[in-house]
Amino acid sequence: MSLPEGWVETTLGEVIPNYAKNKKINSNELLDGTWVLELEDIEKHSSKLLKKVMYSERQSKSTKNIFDKGDVLYGKLRPYLNKVIIADSSGVCTTEIIPIKENEKVISKYLFYVLKSSAFLKYVEFSTHGLNMPRLGTASAKKAPFPLAPLKEQKQIAQKLDQVLARVERIKMALDNIPATIKRFRQSVLALATSGGLSEEGVKWETLRVNDVAKVGTGKTPLKSETSFYENGTVPWLTSSVTGKDFVIDTDSYVTQKAVDECKLRIFDKGTLLVAMYGEGKTRGQTTELTFPATINQACAAIMVDEEKIDKAYLKIRLLENYMETRRLAEGGNQPNLNLSKVRSITVPTPPREEQKAIVKKVETLFTLADNLEKRVNQAQKQVDRLTQSILAKAFRGELIDEDSIYEPVSIEN
Repeated sequence: MSLPEGWVETTLGEVIPNYAKNKKINSNELLDGTWVLELEDIEKHSSKLLKKVMYSERQSKSTKNIFDKGDVLYGKLRPYLNKVIIADSSGVCTTEIIPIKENEKVISKYLFYVLKSSAFLKYVEFSTHGLNMPRLGTASAKKAPFPLAPLKEQKQIAQKLDQVLARVERIKMALDNIPATIKRFRQSVLALATSGGLSEEGVKWETLRVNDVAKVGTGKTPLKSETSFYENGTVPWLTSSVTGKDFVIDTDSYVTQKAVDECKLRIFDKGTLLVAMYGEGKTRGQTTELTFPATINQACAAIMVDEEKIDKAYLKIRLLENYMETRRLAEGGNQPNLNLSKVRSITVPTPPREEQKAIVKKVETLFTLADNLEKRVNQAQKQVDRLTQSILAKAFRGELIDEDSIYEPVSIEN
């Protein structure tokens, strides 16, 4: 594809002859108030500075690259992460970040956007070396294609991109906030469902406990050192990690029939509800449902519902709604745990059976609306991500500047 009049298709090395020839400094020469930038401080793709850490807080012992305010800082380690920022003040950075200064051929903001463009990223993808920690080497970087516009147009393009991409970012932020709203909506629906908010007036409710409407058990962990309990196993064996979703649809963990027989493991039927009694982070208190028979470890409580006493789907709604309160029932120190007695004691506000079914149907309808909205948001987020690269591509085809701009030929001579 031909470039606009006055543009030159050149290379990064021609535009930045001193690429990677940076001034360095030893850590023992740094002052406490010196900004020390690491790759982890830059958010991938967005070019957001996540944190600004001074030497007094990060006393690294390694040699650093020196940069000045206005320098483009390019992350050459795992460059597909697209970590590029413009320094808002001077400082030092890891040698995995290359400071690049603007010169008589290119302004910083134009250079910044070229390095973030899909064309540059595609070049990088096929030019890095190293498997586990791929880097863009200096020689390869200097050979990277670079669409060089006249300085006047660079400024116009940079200004236009700032304006357009700021609008895109606002749209992205708005979309990113929607999932949290949907989550709150779902929780509100669950709360209404178990407090009478989705029922007709005058319906009589009673307060039962899980133990009144279900049997509650747990499982075991076969001895890990006994390979015959695990090798070539065919019986699904689940831990509390599976409770993060509403249904358990698959597993990577299996035990053998020998383990089931010798360790007296119980196989729980499809439809059994599982509550995590302990686990990392958000796990404790989560509820899920088996879609196939499986055995479990001791971190899960298995709730086998008596469907003559309560609608299983309604009980599941209550357990999902009661998540935070269930977590508070836990006891212990740094990692508080639930136990079977605590699970059995969970209260279940219960309307008549027909009303339970009606509530379940209303919840399912509202959750379907939420699911559909979530899908549309996900699609919109993907479109916005593609939009950024589409806008950058248009910019470096010269399609964002005024058609009546005065073209001034570019010189790439040193």
